Amino acid sequence: MKKQASNRMYNYPDSELYVQCTEHINLAKRDIVDFESYSYGKDRLAKFEAACEKFLELPDDDELLGIQMQMTEKKTETMNQLKIAIRSVMTRVAMKYHNKSGRYRRFGTRKMGDMSDAQLLFCGRRVVRVGTQLLPFLSEVGLTEAVLDKVTEAVAAFENAIHIQKDKVSDRDIMVEKRTDLGNQLYQELIVLCNIGKDIWIDKDAVKYEQYVIYESNADQKRKRREKLASEAAKQKVEAIIKKDA
Repeated sequence: MKKQASNRMYNYPDSELYVQCTEHINLAKRDIVDFESYSYGKDRLAKFEAACEKFLELPDDDELLGIQMQMTEKKTETMNQLKIAIRSVMTRVAMKYHNKSGRYRRFGTRKMGDMSDAQLLFCGRRVVRVGTQLLPFLSEVGLTEAVLDKVTEAVAAFENAIHIQKDKVSDRDIMVEKRTDLGNQLYQELIVLCNIGKDIWIDKDAVKYEQYVIYESNADQKRKRREKLASEAAKQKVEAIIKKDA
């Protein structure tokens, strides 16, 4: 059975998840004595930190997409080289036979520009096969084994480029899933850590309690900062008025 694609549990960038995890790990280190009363000790915290570093080392999607694009460019380059090699043969065939003739048609190169990768591969092999069969008749227009060898080499290079490009697409899909799975594990552990932290400080220290509050998205964080700044500004304004009146 095919594995279902993983869905991200968090709504902000991976970089933000990493920062939140490391910041809260440092808070937990500060409060480790209290955390140990919840059976959340240094060993578990160390494993969490190690998982964060592993997450940081994973290539991100931009990097993998860049590699995939490079391989696609390489495939396009080898495809063009194959078409050039095929046209070199077909120019000679057209010199010997009319391009509407059955012998020309045997090469199957009509609408080569519209062919899929697989169709072009088959076309390249067919050109070599038919060209070899007709070599005695086409030698007078310059078709040689060396010319056909260039087509064979171009076919091999193009096929290899196709495989590499498909491998990089698969690598990207696998890494996206791996990164999502690990990110979800970090997020779940972050939730556990923060729930403990909030429970420790809920009725002891409002500032430390707030440090363990995490937000679902960057928008939530920005809204919270704006509210905090507005509250502080209002407080300073009231204090200024009181001071002035005094």
